[in-house]
Amino acid sequence: MTTRVLLVDDQALMRMGFAMVLDAQDDLEVVGEAADGATALAQVVALRPDVVLMDVRMPGMNGIEATARITAEHPEVRVLVLTTFDLDEYAFGALRAGASGFLLKDAEPGALAEAIRTVASGEAVVAPRVTRRMLELFAPHLPVRAEAGDAGTDPRLADLTPREVEVLRAVARGLSNAEIATELVLSEATVKTHVGRVLAKLGVRDRVQAVIVAYETGLADR
Repeated sequence: MTTRVLLVDDQALMRMGFAMVLDAQDDLEVVGEAADGATALAQVVALRPDVVLMDVRMPGMNGIEATARITAEHPEVRVLVLTTFDLDEYAFGALRAGASGFLLKDAEPGALAEAIRTVASGEAVVAPRVTRRMLELFAPHLPVRAEAGDAGTDPRLADLTPREVEVLRAVARGLSNAEIATELVLSEATVKTHVGRVLAKLGVRDRVQAVIVAYETGLADR
């Protein structure tokens, strides 16, 4: 199955480089390009890509606003953010807006292709420990963040079982499924099931969004 990709970057040479890398992959197809967020929105409607490779720093409508519009209006489309810095506040804003992950612009070609495949499959592309580093840096600026003692009263957590709360807290600490399984003495398959249920109950698309909810509700360990 071929994954359709839309390239969004205000630098033509950058788009050309990404296109060359992706066109060399049998299962990836670049279906269009855009130099700004507004054009990206129009291209999503016209081309129906599976994944949007999104630069965040662009003139006019930036990548954060474009990501928010795309994920809200076209939830089936996944957004993978491109950034120059691994702790870019713009990239973090795009994750909060609904992006499924971020990737450094100087990533190896193989890593870029694999990241697109991962996002297209419904998974997130942010290493757990990187997610934690980002949130530790920006958590103080998150709105509606509850105090830790009030976490249990947040309505977003009301449907979670005690075990699911444990799993969400572990995810927010940056633990992988294997690490959670070891810590909670569960099988990795069971942890994966719990994570899936947590995502469904929170109404989020991936574990990156779940971690953000954990911080916003005060559930995450400080």
